[in-house]
Amino acid sequence: MSGTSLDGIDAALLRSDGEAIAGFGPALTQPYAPDLRERIRALLGKGGHEAGAVARLVTEAHAEAVAALLNRAGMTAKDVAWLGFHGQTILHRPDDARTWQIGDGALLARLTRIATVADFRSMDVAMGGQGAPLVPLYHAALARHAGLAPPLLVLNLGGVGNVTWIGDALLAFDTGPGNALIDDWMLKHAGSAHDEGGATAARGRVDEAALRRLLDHPYFYAPPPKSLDRNDFSADAVQGLSLADGAATLTAFTAASVARGLQHLPQRPVRCLVCGGGRHNATLMRMLTQQLNMPVEAVEAVGWRGDSLEAEAFAFLAARAVRGLSLSLPGTTGVRLAVSGGRLYQPD
Repeated sequence: MSGTSLDGIDAALLRSDGEAIAGFGPALTQPYAPDLRERIRALLGKGGHEAGAVARLVTEAHAEAVAALLNRAGMTAKDVAWLGFHGQTILHRPDDARTWQIGDGALLARLTRIATVADFRSMDVAMGGQGAPLVPLYHAALARHAGLAPPLLVLNLGGVGNVTWIGDALLAFDTGPGNALIDDWMLKHAGSAHDEGGATAARGRVDEAALRRLLDHPYFYAPPPKSLDRNDFSADAVQGLSLADGAATLTAFTAASVARGLQHLPQRPVRCLVCGGGRHNATLMRMLTQQLNMPVEAVEAVGWRGDSLEAEAFAFLAARAVRGLSLSLPGTTGVRLAVSGGRLYQPD
């Protein structure tokens, strides 16, 4: 899995039939080379003539991550049944029935010598769904595996923020920006890929007027299911602020957008578990605790692996796809009915 934060590739081994979780294997994160990251960034929201060449590089980088993971695990390709390949999202426009993840599933199957499931989102979009988020079924499986009491909220803070409400049923949707605006602000004004630990935001002051302008967006009033593209929000409201004040205000925006999402939940959750890179941002976690007024903890508190959770999810979804099980539900993506998906590529 490589998400909208563009930081690199997470790879994980999971033992599962797509319904129950039987065990967890090793996991790793392999950062994108800086040049590849910038070439991907140049495609965001629009694609371009370079998309094919970058897709090949992304695929090759994924093959390298798989090889490194198997080496770490002391395994070979023959020990793996299925490889789930999400690809790199460069555009997500569900209202236009468009979602675009670059990456070549057939090439990855040949390079790794492992049967590969790719193209997880297209069927959902074709059936009227948002195409995202797709991880909720794995969140629910993890909660069952851990024996966690509902109602529970799982918050993923990648480039975009999204939640899974686990109660009598599943409800999931994107809440708003996750780390994307913060990361872009830090890159532009400090030359840093992100705000390490939230230290810059911690030194700043939230500009309340700018925060109100950021929150004055129709997306927050729309009912779920709903999803976002990485670039659906801009940082225009904080232009002119200092580095620290801008970081503080954008961090507060992420926390406030999650809090806005609570109004759409059928029942208030008893706790919030956070995965994704945002859980490493201490300032963001503190703001979330204040905004949500409930226990907010990194998923490691219940024994989950926050850095590899989404990679595990696409292993889980690959097993479901091969068996023809649903990957999305009306409550998770707005699809008309529960639908499977994915496309299987054999290595030969």
